[in-house]
Amino acid sequence: MSFETVSVIGLGYIGLPTAAMFAAYGKNVIGVDVNQHAVDTINRGEIHIIEPELDAIVHKAVTEGKLKAVLNPEPADAFLVAVPTPFKGDNHEPDLKYIEAAVKAIAPVLKKGDVVILESTSPVGATEQMADWLAEERPDLRFPKDSGEKSDIRIAHCPERVLPGHVVRELIDNDRVIGGLTNKCSQVAVELYKTFVQGECVVTNARTAEMAKLTENASRDVSIAFANELSVICDKLDINVWELIKLANRHPRVNILQPGPGVGGHCIAVDPWFIVSKTPEQAQLIHAARKVNDAKPKWVVDKVKLAITDILLSNPEVSAKELAIVCLGATFKPDIDDLRESPALNIIKDLAAILPCKIIVIEPNIHKLPDSKDLKNVTLSDLSKIMGTLTIPVLLVNHKGFKSSIKALEEHEHFLNFVCP
Repeated sequence: MSFETVSVIGLGYIGLPTAAMFAAYGKNVIGVDVNQHAVDTINRGEIHIIEPELDAIVHKAVTEGKLKAVLNPEPADAFLVAVPTPFKGDNHEPDLKYIEAAVKAIAPVLKKGDVVILESTSPVGATEQMADWLAEERPDLRFPKDSGEKSDIRIAHCPERVLPGHVVRELIDNDRVIGGLTNKCSQVAVELYKTFVQGECVVTNARTAEMAKLTENASRDVSIAFANELSVICDKLDINVWELIKLANRHPRVNILQPGPGVGGHCIAVDPWFIVSKTPEQAQLIHAARKVNDAKPKWVVDKVKLAITDILLSNPEVSAKELAIVCLGATFKPDIDDLRESPALNIIKDLAAILPCKIIVIEPNIHKLPDSKDLKNVTLSDLSKIMGTLTIPVLLVNHKGFKSSIKALEEHEHFLNFVCP
């Protein structure tokens, strides 16, 4: 079938690059977002996120009239839902309110023959839930649950599988897992993605497609948890964890990851909880890994507190208020501007909450800190301006921009490095 117009709901780190790729390959694209700033920025041919190569693609698409951003959905032939799926409460239950809001917003403009694809990483069953919400809103249309292959609307799940910082290339090159609610739904979705996807489009059912993305990230989370737990063990035993991992990885069948201050981002820190929430009795290893990684930021905070105590005991004439903790990095991974679920940012907030020291953040990828009461006494600065005033430099994110200063930082008496050297 022909997809003349594609609508992408949610113009964030996944939605905007996806919209831009469809536009770059000749589709008319309508991007929808509730954020007025994002809409205005895109319509100027600019981007509101940091992602290599994306700015030029968006500028060209907008200039040529292939991409526009709006606040409310308009008619299209295909709708891709790419909104956040956070969790809620102490039990980390999936929160589908953004998906529900998105599908209820597009329901009035749906017509026979349209396809709706859920790209948001979701718990198992979310695509069926999306279809139910649409059916409730549009009883005049037939949906796969009741009409099967004769449905008026085709529905599928196709989770994004890209790495921030490499999204443009990976959207094209990576294989895609596509799970329709019927075989025809899958076929239509494959046809749509083949507009620009050069990787293989692998067809399965919607539930397996949902679980595939969760499994990928849970697997990585477990591997990271092993490295993070190993770093805590090595600290207790006075062993250099970096050297240990390097030695262990010389074995041809061992590939231990590097530990860090925790796990962040919109996927690895969130997705495993979707599995745990559905199968709490069975997902014991996945649950344990989540607890290990979620506990790592507190361990980092405790190490910083211990360093401060040592300084104050060695210098009784110095007060804690005179000390400056300089946190290098606040994003959830190097060389991006994404603060979502960032362990570094949470560490900064915790330090600011419990310590009277000055807290200075060096984060070259953002222009200002988030508006938060937890950060009201935290200062954003430039590393070159404060190199001579460091009391405790704390490396939390290994940005490329820090590499030229690492040697000088390593010579600092109280330097704390929580990322791979």
